[in-house]
Amino acid sequence: MKRLTLFATLILLSMAFTSMARTGYKLHVKIPGVKDSMVFLAHYYGEPLPKIYKRDSARFDKNGNAEFTTNDTTFVGGIYMMLLSDKKTYFEFLLNSGDEITMNVNLDKLPDGVKFKNSPENERFQAYVDFLKGYSAGQEKLKNELAAAKTEADTAAVRKKAQVSAKDLTNYRHDYVAKYPGSLLANIFSALEVPIVPEGDHFLEDGKTKDSTFAYNYYKAHFWDGFNYQDDRLIHTPILQTKLEEYMNKLVLPYPDSVNAESDRLLKKAKGTKDLFKYTLWWLTRNVENSKVMGMDECFVYLVENYYMKGDAFWLTNEELTRYMDRAMKIAPNVIGNVSPEVKTKNVFTQKDESMMSIKGNWTLLIFYSPDCGHCQKEIPEIDSLYEVALKAKGVKVFTVSTEGDSKKIQEFLTKNKLDPKWTNTWDPDHLSDYRGKFDVYSTPTIYLLDEKKIIRGKRLDHSNILSVIEMQERKAKDKAAKEKEKKK
Repeated sequence: MKRLTLFATLILLSMAFTSMARTGYKLHVKIPGVKDSMVFLAHYYGEPLPKIYKRDSARFDKNGNAEFTTNDTTFVGGIYMMLLSDKKTYFEFLLNSGDEITMNVNLDKLPDGVKFKNSPENERFQAYVDFLKGYSAGQEKLKNELAAAKTEADTAAVRKKAQVSAKDLTNYRHDYVAKYPGSLLANIFSALEVPIVPEGDHFLEDGKTKDSTFAYNYYKAHFWDGFNYQDDRLIHTPILQTKLEEYMNKLVLPYPDSVNAESDRLLKKAKGTKDLFKYTLWWLTRNVENSKVMGMDECFVYLVENYYMKGDAFWLTNEELTRYMDRAMKIAPNVIGNVSPEVKTKNVFTQKDESMMSIKGNWTLLIFYSPDCGHCQKEIPEIDSLYEVALKAKGVKVFTVSTEGDSKKIQEFLTKNKLDPKWTNTWDPDHLSDYRGKFDVYSTPTIYLLDEKKIIRGKRLDHSNILSVIEMQERKAKDKAAKEKEKKK
């Protein structure tokens, strides 16, 4: 009975201490000579300088003292900075939930002129900054030595020194992580880690053929090893955006299936966090929405359908969420690989109804343009030249839809460029076809490439890439046919 009572007492004491644990922060800043001016507590949010965000503000009293206090239970910490009223003078420090830190600042000696009280981690952070100064000076010296090298032997010697110096930095960080695991600075060091590809030859499963893709595959597979996607403090550092840009735009193959799979992988890593998940989903969406790579709009639709429409974009208002959903609904019918929607419009010259689906050809080039559009005035003749030189021989048929202008103006444009009757040229005077909604036509020219079955194979093209898309599709079809023939043997 006594043992049970003691156990219960320990549980109660543990709960009491937990409830008494401080959240938020309490910061005291003293800068002699600064008085009656504002100072701001600012932080990173996934991106490097100059992008920072203000969280809190205080005013220095006549003795140069300022205080920041909050009991915000949602505060997690990260790399923060004190930004003075001139918006130029600042210093960085590490901040965790529950910290009570005193900072005595000598403005003339920044960034070294900060003395921390009650913050061992910031003292270690300052030691690291001091180490980096010496490291940077050494790198500059090596750079000068390399420039002065006169022989291959001199160059090799300098490069060897550089390798040793780089290991010193790596070892410093590794030692710190081992000594203070889970601390903010340790997790920052781990997040900065770059995969080191094992040296030597690497072979495929047969043990004989060299694996030419080993370095790429290894680097990609281990790219996120050090980044703790469950530590929301890392969002308040300048690391995440840089890593996302390198990974998604340089390492991941720019195909919808690959991008979608990697997006799922990253979001799964961030699941359960608040800001890391939010930032990753936002960045991935913006990245594919603004991408100039053909087919990335399919990824935008995928993210909206699988995350936004399932309640994962918790930070959006209903109005903002509706905009994403509406945008995805406009794009969805005309993503690459889908059968094209029909276009029924009137012939500009005969006023007879024309059906895009009735066009017979190996390929159909669907062009939305305006005779008043300066870009169209340059692009359409370029496409016509390509048509005469190469596209006609490929069995390409052209179906145009003028988005603006009266019949006279459209006819004059087409006649001037000698596009009638070799192309099927139409317009929609009664606005009955809804081509803008079906094909997401928000600018001109907007150009789609459809195959013989009217499946969309290219979109938002121009004269410089139409032929290459056709040839790529022809190669795919040829390779597929060869594989099928090989299977039948």
